[in-house]
Amino acid sequence: MLPILVFLAVLVIAATLLPLLRVGEWWVRIFDFPRLQLFSIGAILAIGVGYLVFYADHAFGKWVFIGLLACLIYQGFRMFPYTRLAPTQSLDSISLPRENLLKILTANVYMENRNAQGFLDLISASTPDVVLVIEPDRWWETQLRSLESTYPYTIKQPQENTYGMLLYSRLKLRNSDIRFLIDPEVPSFFTEIELASGVVIELYGLHPRPPSIGQDTYERDAELLIVGRKVARAQKPTVVTGDLNDVAWSDTTTLFQKISRMVDPRIGRGFFNTYHAKYPIFRFPVDHIFHTQSFRLGEIKRLSPIGSDHFPLLAVIAYEPEYPSNSSPSEPDLDDRQEVKEKIEVGTKP
Repeated sequence: MLPILVFLAVLVIAATLLPLLRVGEWWVRIFDFPRLQLFSIGAILAIGVGYLVFYADHAFGKWVFIGLLACLIYQGFRMFPYTRLAPTQSLDSISLPRENLLKILTANVYMENRNAQGFLDLISASTPDVVLVIEPDRWWETQLRSLESTYPYTIKQPQENTYGMLLYSRLKLRNSDIRFLIDPEVPSFFTEIELASGVVIELYGLHPRPPSIGQDTYERDAELLIVGRKVARAQKPTVVTGDLNDVAWSDTTTLFQKISRMVDPRIGRGFFNTYHAKYPIFRFPVDHIFHTQSFRLGEIKRLSPIGSDHFPLLAVIAYEPEYPSNSSPSEPDLDDRQEVKEKIEVGTKP
């Protein structure tokens, strides 16, 4: 029994250490995702290995036990900010001013899913101001046309390759643009949104490719960091949302926050795991809503399933620049800026 437990423990240790490598190979970056799962498995193994090592006096097993404990501490450290025990980064709204509110629904509908009516019912019940639909094909675009009576402002790019997007808005859109930042088959959205008060904010909608067998993360990382740099340079009230195919605690997401100075409403509130909707033990926070520090949070919640492999994510944010700013990410240092430059260069190579 002990050799089997030690072998499994070594696998957990290896899976914990691999993401420390600053490379974009898929077989490394895939282990950014299951931190909670590795923590849970590691905790169970630590109990078993510790118990048997104590009685068997197994020298190598003792080192493995110590390694497991170190991995548990490290994984806990990386996940702690996304628990309710940590301080919030996006502060609660002071007054929820109606004229400066923005209610955003981000939903990866899964292209093969045909529960369009369920999604329409969810939109009707949650009454968002802006709906970003991810993975729609032309069938989905047709099924959602009824939204246009309530959401007259739209951006549409349905595609048959799971990278289409649609955006519907009650609020006036300006200077909308469909961009292909990295991949000619993977669009991103940019638009300006005029709030009820007349304040104009910017919004980016993203859905880069995920890490998978043969698909490294260099392009995904570059797309996110290009947008982060644009946000930092514009210095305007901005929201970035979408299925980023990256977890909240990854090094790239952290780097994005540093370079963009945007805050994550999840921090201090919970994981809000959005994928995979059908397998509870394999769930990760991959759908995101980031905002600049001139906003405060009214609400963030994961909504009911709609037949997709993702849960929809809803957030209410309030433009309140007159109040003290949110708890911002740490400032990017020279090494961070160099890393951003290198990741963008690698990810944009033809």
